[in-house]
Amino acid sequence: DIDNIKIEKKPGESVDESELIRGVVIDKEVVHPRMPRRVENAKIALIGDALEVKKTETDAKINITSPDQLFDFIEQEEKMLRDMVEAIAKTGANVLFVQKGIDDLAQHYLAKHGIMAVRRVKKSDMEKLAKATGAKIVTNVKDLTSEDLGEAELVEQRKVAGENMIFVEGCKNPKAVTILIRGGTEHVVDEVERALEDAIKVVKDVMEDGAILPAGGAPEIELSIRLDEYAKQVGGKEALAIEAFAEALKIIPKTLAENAGLDPVDIMVKVISEHKNRGLGIGIDVFEGKPADMLEKGIIAPLRVPKQAIKSASEAAIMILRIDDVIAAKPSKSEGGQAGGMGGMGGMGGMDMGM
Repeated sequence: DIDNIKIEKKPGESVDESELIRGVVIDKEVVHPRMPRRVENAKIALIGDALEVKKTETDAKINITSPDQLFDFIEQEEKMLRDMVEAIAKTGANVLFVQKGIDDLAQHYLAKHGIMAVRRVKKSDMEKLAKATGAKIVTNVKDLTSEDLGEAELVEQRKVAGENMIFVEGCKNPKAVTILIRGGTEHVVDEVERALEDAIKVVKDVMEDGAILPAGGAPEIELSIRLDEYAKQVGGKEALAIEAFAEALKIIPKTLAENAGLDPVDIMVKVISEHKNRGLGIGIDVFEGKPADMLEKGIIAPLRVPKQAIKSASEAAIMILRIDDVIAAKPSKSEGGQAGGMGGMGGMGGMDMGM
């Protein structure tokens, strides 16, 4: 599931500095200066709500008439926040991720307990944290238990490209991971991201279909050879259509040769001959500029890509042919006008003859 692979990108370093983190990287920072910036053997709590004193469901007005009442009111509010933090600390949690806000006073109590806290974490990141660490997202702090906590070897705040980021690493069996892309400029980082997304989707297709093909135009050459043989068996006008389809399939290896700066006619003669003699895996090696066994070289493609390309191209060709038929069959306005005029004259002539 590619949704479980998070991609974070930051310019400023070489592309070689890009890395796979077996955990989650979050573009946030620790909320309080007195909180730890590095926690080993982390016990992670995930709260899907705010760590604040909630407003009442119904509108209410409280009239405070003396300083003592105001003091009691503030003290009660502090107690509620302190109790929330105490409940978290009792579970053994030393790292806290909150989907919404954390009250300033709650931050103070969390810092006193030595708990690293991060607020306003995106819902998608909370879900990835749950998958990576094994933690459960709890809505109400009162419902949090030690069984709901996740684990990670290290949770650390690091500065990346001048910005703080939280790294959750060393998860035992991470169901979600992060790829941190680095590059010299924004354009380089964006280009690497596009290439990486393509690669991930190709791997996904292979995993789903459970099948691969040799690349380098080998499947299209094999199909073209077989269609030429089939056309000879069919004969007649249909053979012309089959041969045309076979010729169209050769566009893929021809284009590969042209893009590599090779002579398409010369390379096609060689590769088709080699393909017939040496087997299905022979395609065009654009680096060497000659036919080669693609499977031996590890140059492969998922089954879905050439299959979908041939299907889409065939449907497009059929559509164009159908439209062409409609245009050819429909008479133009000038032809329609002449036909109508002649029809009228013919009718009059018939009347004269009848008389």
